[in-house]
Amino acid sequence: MQLLWWHWLILGLGLLLIELAIPAFFIVWFGLGALVVGLVAAMIDVPLGAQVLLWTLFSLAFVWLWFRVFKKDAHKTTIGFSKGQFIGEIGLVTRDIRPYQQGQIRFQKPILGDDVWQSIADEEIPVGERVRVIDVQGNILKVGRIIV
Repeated sequence: MQLLWWHWLILGLGLLLIELAIPAFFIVWFGLGALVVGLVAAMIDVPLGAQVLLWTLFSLAFVWLWFRVFKKDAHKTTIGFSKGQFIGEIGLVTRDIRPYQQGQIRFQKPILGDDVWQSIADEEIPVGERVRVIDVQGNILKVGRIIV
């Protein structure tokens, strides 16, 4: 069986779409690896074994670049910083936020040492929506919708 170049492009786009549904920011690198293999396979004839090997290598290279180059200081904590420095940070709702009920949001990089925070809002905000920090009230973040 031979995978054609457009199979890899569909796989790559599918993995990128899955990343939108599962905000782990990890599947995206495998999707980009598949897209690169699709482009390489469109230019030259590559056997199936080499395609899978290329996909693995490109995916691992993207993951390595992410952790090595782009995410160098992700493990630095910000304990001791003032709360005003975090106003405006953007996170993703992982548990529904309703008025008078706490929800949960996740940040790409830790805020005050943690990337998952309990949150409140003046309005209902469903899972999957991006929000902006308006205030820090103890150990709970007050958030609002991002208006585009």
